[in-house]
Amino acid sequence: MKLRVLLLSAFFGLGAAVVEATDIAEPIDVAPVWSAHPVGFSLLTHGEKQFVAFYDAERTMTVGVRGLEEEEFTFVQLPRRTGWDSHNYITMAVGNDGFLHLTGDMHGSKLLYFRTERPGDISTFRQIEEMVGRDETRMTYPRFFRGAGNELIFTYRQGGSGNGEQIYNRYEPETRTWKRLLDQPLVSGEGLKNAYLDGPRRGPDGFYHLAWIWRDTPDCETNHHISYARSRDLMKWERGDGKPLELPITFGSGAVVDPVEPEGGAINNNVRLGFDSRHRPIISYHKFDGDGNTQIYNARLEEGEWKIYQTTNWKHRWWFEGRGSIIFKLRVRNVAPVSEGRLRQDFDHWVYGNRRLILDEETLQPVEEREVPRSRPEELEVVESDFPGMQVRWAGDSGRSPDGSRYLLRWETLPQNRDRARKGDLPEPTMLRLYDLGGD
Repeated sequence: MKLRVLLLSAFFGLGAAVVEATDIAEPIDVAPVWSAHPVGFSLLTHGEKQFVAFYDAERTMTVGVRGLEEEEFTFVQLPRRTGWDSHNYITMAVGNDGFLHLTGDMHGSKLLYFRTERPGDISTFRQIEEMVGRDETRMTYPRFFRGAGNELIFTYRQGGSGNGEQIYNRYEPETRTWKRLLDQPLVSGEGLKNAYLDGPRRGPDGFYHLAWIWRDTPDCETNHHISYARSRDLMKWERGDGKPLELPITFGSGAVVDPVEPEGGAINNNVRLGFDSRHRPIISYHKFDGDGNTQIYNARLEEGEWKIYQTTNWKHRWWFEGRGSIIFKLRVRNVAPVSEGRLRQDFDHWVYGNRRLILDEETLQPVEEREVPRSRPEELEVVESDFPGMQVRWAGDSGRSPDGSRYLLRWETLPQNRDRARKGDLPEPTMLRLYDLGGD
């Protein structure tokens, strides 16, 4: 069965936006899931199979699999029940040998890592206590990605907010073991701070690019100093001007882009890497202007030097402070080319809403502001639960469908609660659904 929906498609040459009717498949009900606080789930399409990982109605870590032609998942439960921490997302990957890797439910925690004993067979997931056997006791922000030789890389923060180091491992399928990619951390706070990273991400110029912001304590207002490094192979790193960086990169390494001070209005998760049409990296973030208002800034690497542009001129201030998972009143997206001489930058502002800026590529100043084109049917954004305060959650596909279909997971939860248990009545579990929105 197909659902007839309206999707907004935008064309930015002469600026017309049109609404087109398209078909998407009837969603698949996956399973009821925990809904009293948000935590990230994982969707991975690989070959003719599709895998999901989530916390079920009782907060038990659960993995499902289906063939792409099947309408039901087969599930296994893993021996883990998550708490109230919204940092405890789940992530999955497939190695070059076909074995599945899964990790998650870690916020300053001991390693939690599962791997299948047969390629693609979730019934053979087994917990493995160690990857390399050191620096695996206070782990947060696990991430799998592909290295310069298409090898599977795993990175995480060892330590805590205000005192952490970024570690990188490499998977060796011949022996099914993990080894250190680097003999030391890539970025180290030297016991005094930690870095919140965007990347490494391979850019259109072939480099791996890495942007980050430093933080001195678990209090979010102590974020400061936007920084950057790049590498061809993830092994040798350099500043934007080409000067080599000794590892680990530290606060004193000279990699700073914008020396935003603590309580200066910048925050982790809103430091975003993008590129213009000439493949120059642009770091997007926000901070306070001279009047104390919150503005978007874009720093671009131009002939080896960083040039900083104030892109907005708002009259509003977002002050944030404290610990735990906060509710973001502003989201800043990365910059990307959209037409000749024009870039786009999306944001979600607590006053102005979800908007798109069209920037002049030369000046990085807005020449037009628009609504953000819908990437999902509007009716799917409507909350179904009648419990007060519920919100829609989405998870994209970390893999790739053989026919180019775009798959998404949808469920509903209450918002973040500073990683603390809620008191009083809680919402009933909501249905985790899988949507196929067709090709891009």
